[in-house]
Formats: sequence, C-alpha cells, structure tokens
Amino acid sequence: MKDTKKIITGKEGEKIAAAYLKKNGYRIIEINFRCPIGEIDIVAKEKDDLVFVEVKTRKSMELGYPEQAVGIRKQKKMSQLALWYLQKRKIADTNARFDVVAVTLIPEKNEVKLIKNAFDFIAS
Repeated sequence: MKDTKKIITGKEGEKIAAAYLKKNGYRIIEINFRCPIGEIDIVAKEKDDLVFVEVKTRKSMELGYPEQAVGIRKQKKMSQLALWYLQKRKIADTNARFDVVAVTLIPEKNEVKLIKNAFDFIAS
C-alpha cells in the first residue's frame, strides 16, 4: 500500500513540477522517459539547454528537504540516463544540464523549489 502512495505522491509532484517549469520558460519535451536502466522524470529545453530534471516530492519534512534525496548515487544514475537519452535520440553537440525540482506538498500551500544546474555529469 505504501508504494502506491509513494507513486501517487511522485506523480502529483511531477505534474506540479512540469507546470512550474512551463511557467518559468521551459519547454517540456518528455515526462517519464523510460529505458532499461531507469527513468528520467522530465526532459525539457530552456533556451539552448537540454535539461534533465529530477523531481523529488515530500509530504512532510520528516525526511529532510526533498532535494537532499538527490545524492551521489542518484546523480550517477541521472548521468547514465542522460547519456542513454542522448544516444537514443541521436542528439549531439548540445548544452545539457541537470536541474532538480523539489516539491513539498503541504495543505496550506505547496512549495516548489527549482535548483538549476544542481550537479555536474558524473562518469561512472
């Protein structure tokens, strides 16, 4: 049951994040790009940059800020996923970066925090 709740929370966070990004000048290319090694929450364009976005959603601060969940393992995974995406879509010679959107779902008012260029590519 808990997993279903997590998935619902995650999907809600992704919807909020996508709307927030659009409002802030991003063009959403794909949501939930899946491949054999995992999933990229959102792929978007901002100006000339291709942006791989990790969305982290929390319903409380019990586990800390949502963005704190994007640790080194997740960064390595995102780096691998980005390479996979670029190869699969045959994209070369583009500026790419990693952003994190932290969403906190609280009854009073949802909080959304965008962290541009949250981390650098990590070759594993």
